[in-house]
Amino acid sequence: MAAPVLGLVGCAAGGLEQIVPKLIEPMQQRGWQVVVTLTPTAATWLDATGDIEKIEQVTGYPVRWKPRLPSEESPHPAVDCYAVVPATSNTVGKLALGLADNQALTQVCEAIGLGSVPIVVFPRINAAHARQPSWEGHIAALQRVGVHLVMGDDVWPLHDPRSAPGKELPWAAIIDTIVSAAQTR
Repeated sequence: MAAPVLGLVGCAAGGLEQIVPKLIEPMQQRGWQVVVTLTPTAATWLDATGDIEKIEQVTGYPVRWKPRLPSEESPHPAVDCYAVVPATSNTVGKLALGLADNQALTQVCEAIGLGSVPIVVFPRINAAHARQPSWEGHIAALQRVGVHLVMGDDVWPLHDPRSAPGKELPWAAIIDTIVSAAQTR
C-alpha cells in the first residue's frame, strides 16, 4: 500500500518557518509523503531564507506556488488529506468564500468543492482577527462543509496583536487532527 500523501498549504504567518521540523518531518516519520504548496507571500518569505530548497530536499517534491500551464502535469501526486498550516485570516476568509486567487487556494477550494478529501485548517490568528464581524460566518461556512478546524482556547488561546511573540504553534494538535481526519476518509 502506498504511503498517504499530505498536501501541506503554507501561508505567510508565524510558524511557517518551522514547518519542516515541526510538521513535515513528523508526518514523514508516521509514514506520510508530504507535498507543499505555498501562498505567494509565503513563497517569498521561504525563498528569502532558503527554506524552499530545504523543503524540496526533505520531501523530494518541488514546492508549488505558481500555477502550471494546462499542458503541464502536476508535479505532486494525488493528495489524501490537505492541511492549511499556518492559515492566515485572509486565507480562511477566501476558503470560506470560495475565492481561489492563487495556486494554494485553488487546490484547497477545489478539494472543498469535491468533498472527497479531508481538509484540516489551523487558523493562525489573533483576537483582533476573531473580532472581525465576518470571522464567525467564515468559520461556520467551513464547518458546514466538513473542514476540520484546529482552534479553540484549549488549542490556541487568542491574544491581541503582537502581545504573545514567540508563541509556539500547537503542532501536536495539528498532527493529531490530520491523522484523525485522514482516518475518517
